[in-house]
Amino acid sequence: MATCGEVLVKLLENYGVDHVFGIPGVHTVELYRGLAGSTIRHITPRHEQGAGFMADGFARTRGKPGVCFIITGPGMTNITTAMGQAYADSIPMLVISSVQSRNALGGGRGKLHELPNQGALVSGVAAFSHTLMSADDLPAVLARAFAVFEGARPRPVHIEIPLDVLVEDADHLLGCEPVHIARAGAAPGPVASMAALLAAARRPLILAGGGAIDAGAALARLAEHLQAPVALTINAKGVLASGHPLLIGSTQSLVATRALVREADVVLAIGTELAETDYDVTFKGGFEIPGTLLRIDIDPDQCVRNYPPRVALVADAEQAAQALLLALAEQPAPPREGEWGAARAARLRDTLASEWDAATRAQTLFLDSVLQTLPDAVLVGDSTQPVYTGNLTLDLDQPRRWFNASTGYGTLGYALPAAMGAWLGSAEQADRRLPAVCLIGDGGLQFTLPELASAVEAQVPLIVLLWNNQGYEEIKKYMVNRAIEPVGVDIHTPDFIGVAKALGCAAEAASGVAQLREALLRAHQRSGPSLIEVDQAAWMQAVQPC
Repeated sequence: MATCGEVLVKLLENYGVDHVFGIPGVHTVELYRGLAGSTIRHITPRHEQGAGFMADGFARTRGKPGVCFIITGPGMTNITTAMGQAYADSIPMLVISSVQSRNALGGGRGKLHELPNQGALVSGVAAFSHTLMSADDLPAVLARAFAVFEGARPRPVHIEIPLDVLVEDADHLLGCEPVHIARAGAAPGPVASMAALLAAARRPLILAGGGAIDAGAALARLAEHLQAPVALTINAKGVLASGHPLLIGSTQSLVATRALVREADVVLAIGTELAETDYDVTFKGGFEIPGTLLRIDIDPDQCVRNYPPRVALVADAEQAAQALLLALAEQPAPPREGEWGAARAARLRDTLASEWDAATRAQTLFLDSVLQTLPDAVLVGDSTQPVYTGNLTLDLDQPRRWFNASTGYGTLGYALPAAMGAWLGSAEQADRRLPAVCLIGDGGLQFTLPELASAVEAQVPLIVLLWNNQGYEEIKKYMVNRAIEPVGVDIHTPDFIGVAKALGCAAEAASGVAQLREALLRAHQRSGPSLIEVDQAAWMQAVQPC
């Protein structure tokens, strides 16, 4: 007899799942019955929040959902922060948990790990939460979950399985096949309307977000046809290569870039929420789109949020860009202004480069040193100063290589477990995965520091770049700027190198470009994780003037 838990593992395999993140518990052992004999690799974090962040990082590099097995009660409360981060950034994540037996649901009898309504608890950070009341319903609910991941705006999905359902006989479900669906194509009417407006534009502009992450080639051709400068959100970095003449980076919060957006007479926003954390990281308002706005998004609701459009199209970003290219080919040559397009984008880049202060240049040098040493690295960031800087100054040549928790939901501690997941999820090249670099501050690292032990155990050659400024410096600046006496921001800084070594990692300090590059090369040769500590004050002193 194959139980529901065993069949679940088999069905996940059929959907292409090859990694699961979780911590076995008394209420989830039946989920593990079929795991040992499967092709799925299990990764054990040190906290369920870490499991969620690992699944998030895995999904961002793999482009497919990260999967978690989580216990009832405290396991689910622990993972909700990670689900919130994935929800905010539209990341596919499948969280499968246990729950009390059907006759005890909501009973309030003091059962182990009992919550009054576990599904309600997580419903705000999930596309949906479903309680599996019969093993027979398992194929249908999995199909529904993967329909969200593949055909809609991807977000976390939670499936909870009562303890008595987990052990039900489910032999008859072993032959169930996965259900795959295609994303919505581009409707001809809105495409024609958009093409007409774009063809007549003298100063077109494109704003592309994470929803366009797989539409890079079509988007580049569209931008080149229109001679439209392109701004990318942080999650879309690399959709246009760093040297593309129409790229204006991810600087929509800066005065000079906002001025360019205001000059545009037609703006195409594709796969972007047009939300505060990409377009107003100073939180002072002032981002405006006075020109005609066209919006393309997989989510109908999002098409009209924040900035209502003249024309909206609900469609897959790549299919929509392709359809626009075909429609524009039938339009007359666009009447572009001579100083628009690449010329205007170049002027903006020059203006921004001249305005970076010494701290920004020093932190950009820090990031450039990483990429010059490990040019194919995936950089996974936390809320820390070099990451804030990189969001503005750094451009990549491929997507899925720069993502972080400094925007959107904005949780601390994300980068360490997410970078571990990113390495596990990255496409293999020449018998190896892409190097994964965690960019994290001393405050954020203390949130998830035990996950270094997970990386040691799983033999993940993660490189943790610790930017140490001895506290929550960014928050301290906010307090000082608002005439608030700093409280709670000057926290104790442990001996991170000693702690990392105690957890089984290699660890060393580096200051200056040469030391950093040598440390990175040593770390890259190891089979396990490494921590490289960079003291902010020492780095600034070593690289000045820069």
